[in-house]
Amino acid sequence: MASGLPTEAEDGAAGIVAEINVTPLTDVFLVLLIIFMVTTSVVQEEGKNIDLPSASESEETPSGVTVAVDDEGGLQVNDRVVAIDELGPALERALAGAEQKIVILRGDKNVLLGQAVDILDTAQRAGARGIALATKPPE
Repeated sequence: MASGLPTEAEDGAAGIVAEINVTPLTDVFLVLLIIFMVTTSVVQEEGKNIDLPSASESEETPSGVTVAVDDEGGLQVNDRVVAIDELGPALERALAGAEQKIVILRGDKNVLLGQAVDILDTAQRAGARGIALATKPPE
């Protein structure tokens, strides 16, 4: 028979050739990659959830070194998490690289006044020339 297909005698020991279809596997990997990319960007953007107090009079916030304090007392200097005992050296490094030697305190409205005063005192010892308090605009 001349069908064009090899017969068992011509094929020899090759037998059946089974191949894995990698197209669905590639699709799954690409979907997982996209999900990973989206979730990591959301996690990076999240940061601390700080509920700033509002003020009836507010001005443009100056540029400088930002110290954020959440309602649980967690600290961030320029969006980097810092322990309370590392606040002084972290502020010194940040102020050394800052154009304006101003420290902006972004404190949650539930932060105690004593903690805010301690942070501002540490900022002055680290070399801050000015201090600003961040508020949200009036509603």
